[in-house]
Amino acid sequence: MTAGEAALHVLVVDDEAPAREELQYLLGRDPRVGRVDSVGSAAEALKVIEDGDVDAVFLDIAMPGLSGLDLARVLARFKQPPAVVFVTAHDAYAVEAFEVAAVDYLLKPFSEQRAAEAMRRVLAATGQRADSAVDETIPVELGGVTRFVRRSDVLYVESHGDYVRLHTETDSHLLRTPLTTLEEQWQEAGFARIHRQCLVSLSHVTEIRQDGNHCAVVVGGKPLVVSRRHTRDLRDLLVRRSSKAAAPASSSSDPAAGSGG
Repeated sequence: MTAGEAALHVLVVDDEAPAREELQYLLGRDPRVGRVDSVGSAAEALKVIEDGDVDAVFLDIAMPGLSGLDLARVLARFKQPPAVVFVTAHDAYAVEAFEVAAVDYLLKPFSEQRAAEAMRRVLAATGQRADSAVDETIPVELGGVTRFVRRSDVLYVESHGDYVRLHTETDSHLLRTPLTTLEEQWQEAGFARIHRQCLVSLSHVTEIRQDGNHCAVVVGGKPLVVSRRHTRDLRDLLVRRSSKAAAPASSSSDPAAGSGG
């Protein structure tokens, strides 16, 4: 589904009833959510996901039997898995969470605003999956000639005041659009801010280089500096994308495949 379609169907999974009910209440207040179901175990969650069209799972990690991480590994094998948001009182599982392509990681206790931000990320993730086959064509003017550049060919974008410069493998083109506008429009197509004057296409990033406090990504053979404030978010995005790409394209939903909790 995309942002313009029906509201999301969300499943809350937590073995502790008070935490489960609180999160169900918070998500139910979000206008982007159309339906919220809740269960007390990963095994119950798997049955609901198999039987219904669940868009996102808000998943506790430490549960008896099949853990939240185990369930997420099973879901990653689905052809079109729901977006996963981990909800936990511990930050020790963050790396494992992103290895299974979680779209967010909520630490208890959290606010209604933080839950709303998690829903924004869910919406971006589900929209990106739905629209991944759509490749926008951008008309650019050069000396009275209009050329058409495919968005998928753009490696990175630099800000030039009220303009941006689109860089492809072979050329660059000026476009009269502010970088902030393009960032918002292209976020779901896999473009991310690396500093205040540059967006990169995550699918074209071939390396990420860390030298002390300095970070850079390599796009089209060119190193681009990543600002300190954007470094962590960028690394998280790249880990999520690589995890999704590595997940088998099987529609298997055998609960035994990821168990061991």
